[in-house]
Amino acid sequence: LENLQPEIKELAQRLRYEVSVRGKQLGWSEKVARFHFARNMRRIVAELYVRDNCHPFKATVLLWVQVPLWVCVSLALRNCSVGALGPAVQEQFSSGGALWFTDLTAPDSTWILPVSLGLVNLLVVEV
Repeated sequence: LENLQPEIKELAQRLRYEVSVRGKQLGWSEKVARFHFARNMRRIVAELYVRDNCHPFKATVLLWVQVPLWVCVSLALRNCSVGALGPAVQEQFSSGGALWFTDLTAPDSTWILPVSLGLVNLLVVEV
């Protein structure tokens, strides 16, 4: 979308000139000329989006999927960690870790998990 902005700006200037010339020929009011400019500009921008396959909705799809998923996972982990699912789950968390984190209910003093999660998240965003 950012790469299209110079082209859109140039096309808007050209279209504004063409609409003003055509409006003077046909005696359009300013309101009618703005209407024709806006309608044609929307059509031109839509054609550019199709040509370059970069509709703005594609940029927000990940957000609409990722936010509800993040909320559900956060709530599930919170319910597990506060014992809302029963004491059996709490016992499994306190003895079911691996590597350097043998107790999943204790804070990570090495900061390895938060840092690695942040790096993986950054990698996903950049890719």
